[in-house]
Amino acid sequence: MIRAPPRTGRGTRITLYRVAITKVERLMNLVIALLSTRQFLTAERIRESVAGYEDSVSDEAFSRMFERDKNELRDLGIPLEMGPVSRYSTAEGYRINRDAYELPEIDLNSAEAAAVAVAVQMWESPELAAAAEGALLKLRAAGIHVETDAAVASVPAVPARTRGSEPVLGKLLAAIDAGQAVRFEHRGAINAPYLMRDVEPWGVVTHHGRWYLVGHDRQRDAVRTFRLSRIGEDITAYGPVNTVHKPEGVDLRAIVARVTGSAPVTGSATVWVAERRGRELRRAGTVVAERAIGGRSGAVLELPVRSHDWVARLITGLGPDAVVLEPAALRADVIARLRSVFDHTEVSA
Repeated sequence: MIRAPPRTGRGTRITLYRVAITKVERLMNLVIALLSTRQFLTAERIRESVAGYEDSVSDEAFSRMFERDKNELRDLGIPLEMGPVSRYSTAEGYRINRDAYELPEIDLNSAEAAAVAVAVQMWESPELAAAAEGALLKLRAAGIHVETDAAVASVPAVPARTRGSEPVLGKLLAAIDAGQAVRFEHRGAINAPYLMRDVEPWGVVTHHGRWYLVGHDRQRDAVRTFRLSRIGEDITAYGPVNTVHKPEGVDLRAIVARVTGSAPVTGSATVWVAERRGRELRRAGTVVAERAIGGRSGAVLELPVRSHDWVARLITGLGPDAVVLEPAALRADVIARLRSVFDHTEVSA
């Protein structure tokens, strides 16, 4: 079990933190349950067998909680299926399509293998191992056939980066679960100042390894996305509960993809990236040549441009490790951004 930090005198914030971590654990337990059996499990069976649902005070409360959890899993890209619990019953249940969930065989270089090893060590912590084992034991005790494949039993429900985002992610999930609006400080870029935001949170999704909050920004009266790594930890949920919900038919993942530059390609750029730098640029582009600039080895990339602003911010963040060769407009934009950063940075002797 993941423990909450010690009480600091601010009881309300600590309570919200505990509720949110319970939700993350509940999602993990749910995926372990649905992934560990070939059967379709009814909602009633899930309520009895999956840790985290026992606190539901009524059938209606469980139904709302379970519906939100199903939507969370689908937003995370987890292939949740519905089907009959048996050939002799019309009752429907749920399971996860293992074939669609599991990764195909992949080849890793030494650096990638090292990164995977670190992630495995994180998820093999005693707390998470105990939680997974407890969930499987409870399923077996309920008479549910559990697959013995160790690979299935060890697959976590929530990406490992959740653990590093607990303070922010936890509080946002608590507000979403309660159906409340939130106020927090957010900055649009790593070098930008924090600004207060007032948001009706609809959900949190992952995209290209990052977490994003999607919701309605009340001040701007528009749909906005916020990267969790740029949200301050002082998050305040306010207003009556159960009044903020994601509108029907809204695709959170599509919104994030559009905002982050995964829309149709509108052009291309030629960018030099120093050796062993700019991993995200390298993933998005294609190496067309090897070249040294300023005495440093590197690669020339052809980069598809879906969002001029997104590409400019990404290149600016690399500082001297990236140089725009073409087009001239993008090069000028990046230079202007770098000069702005330099002008606002105090240089001490």
